[in-house]
Amino acid sequence: MKYPLPPLNPLRAFEAAARLCSLTTAAEEMNVSQVAVSRQVRVLEEYFGVALFRRLHRGIELTREGKELYEGITHAFQDISNAARKVSRRGRRNILSIQSYTTFSQRWLIPRLANFHDANELIEVRLSSSLAPVDFETQNIDASIRSGHGDWPDLHAEKLVDIELIPICSPMLMESAKLEAPQDLSHIRLLHSMARPNDWASWLSSIDAGVDADTGIRFDNSALAYEAASMNIGMAIAVKAFVERQIKNGSFIAPFEHTYKTGESYYLTWPRKMRPSEPLLKFLSWMRELLAMTD
Repeated sequence: MKYPLPPLNPLRAFEAAARLCSLTTAAEEMNVSQVAVSRQVRVLEEYFGVALFRRLHRGIELTREGKELYEGITHAFQDISNAARKVSRRGRRNILSIQSYTTFSQRWLIPRLANFHDANELIEVRLSSSLAPVDFETQNIDASIRSGHGDWPDLHAEKLVDIELIPICSPMLMESAKLEAPQDLSHIRLLHSMARPNDWASWLSSIDAGVDADTGIRFDNSALAYEAASMNIGMAIAVKAFVERQIKNGSFIAPFEHTYKTGESYYLTWPRKMRPSEPLLKFLSWMRELLAMTD
């Protein structure tokens, strides 16, 4: 016969108090009184027949039995929390949560989102930015944008944009610098993205320019480097798909025709073992139509 579960409300109060090392703070988290938490803990102590906390002058600390219990239930509470997130995600029929890189969002996705929203007005898109991979088990995220080769074993990966690198600058800098060959970049301030630290070195090596790729100014992301380039501060190395509109309208100048194909791409990814939500399925259908039109 299975050992019966201890009373769950007292167990919840104990977990909060043990995690926070305070009955008062646990009460604030649970939105009850400190007396109520203390009473629940005593119910659990009476149930087990042992003391779970030592009551000190300025707080509490776990007894040996309390530590054993806390260590044993921590993973169980985390599993419950994770399961609740999964169920919550599946129940969000009209919310689409996507995590992306800042520059990809600003330069590629956001300009196209209005079109998606016009066709799907009942879907609320929630777009967040991070360089860290999504933990789909614990985060309420439907899909994420990742760069690479698309070979993540646990993820479906839908290719969006190939990563081709090209130098860009403002028309004013182009006019004053009089660039005639890649070797002339040795006299130009190079603008780098710390999120893509090897882009200048890759492009310069691919054309054998003989220019030191380590000089210049470094920014937190590519979007800031592009902004600095627009202000005549120097020459940025850009993902071609992110600046094509600005090159066409003359906001940016691409002084050299040579592009370097990194072999990587941006992908829309989601877990293989998780059925896509309805909003994600609609987003995928829209994205595929969009990409087919631009081929």
